[in-house]
Amino acid sequence: MGTVEELRRLGVRVPPPQYPLVWDPGDTVRLRRRGDLAARAAILGVLLATHDGLPRRQAMRWLRDARLLERVTPREWRFIAGGVGDAALIDLERDALHGLAWLLGLVDDLDPRLPRSPYLAGLLPDPRTPGEEYPAWRATVPRDGRDPVEAAVLLDLYYCLDWAYQEADRRREDPPGAVPPVAIGARRWALEWAVVLTGRYHEDPAGWEDVDLSV
Repeated sequence: MGTVEELRRLGVRVPPPQYPLVWDPGDTVRLRRRGDLAARAAILGVLLATHDGLPRRQAMRWLRDARLLERVTPREWRFIAGGVGDAALIDLERDALHGLAWLLGLVDDLDPRLPRSPYLAGLLPDPRTPGEEYPAWRATVPRDGRDPVEAAVLLDLYYCLDWAYQEADRRREDPPGAVPPVAIGARRWALEWAVVLTGRYHEDPAGWEDVDLSV
């Protein structure tokens, strides 16, 4: 009910009654470990820095020294190491990074009416800066992360917003908010990956590249 009220407050279309639920009564919710969230945020930061001109050898060296290479997906590695891939699609992941930054407590909100933080890059380790090591940055990440239920409630909202934005596009209507549909989808991507629901209808948590945004 809270999500429906929030959608109406935002002035967007409410999904039909048969639209599937994110979670069901009796489900338990948790977030991925903070180490996993931090690693994923750092990798996306390097991926986007490479998109913006960070030398590839420098990016690879930083990931190696941070012991994050095994967490880099094949798609990400192809772009970081060889520039292979769609740069425009890589650029869309800035809002996924904003979602991860919110989950880590690095930014204060993930308001769907507001664009991502302009200070996002400065909140992450900078591979260009000598001595900007991953363990030192990890130590600066707030210890108190988001409450899992709070994150799951926000996932439910973004899940419905993603549908509303796509429905508006299908009807050739203007986007129902200032934040573009691709940004809504990217933020949902981060939330879908980070929020782990356990229950009768849930499978094991998906990998970063395996998050299903089609529903």
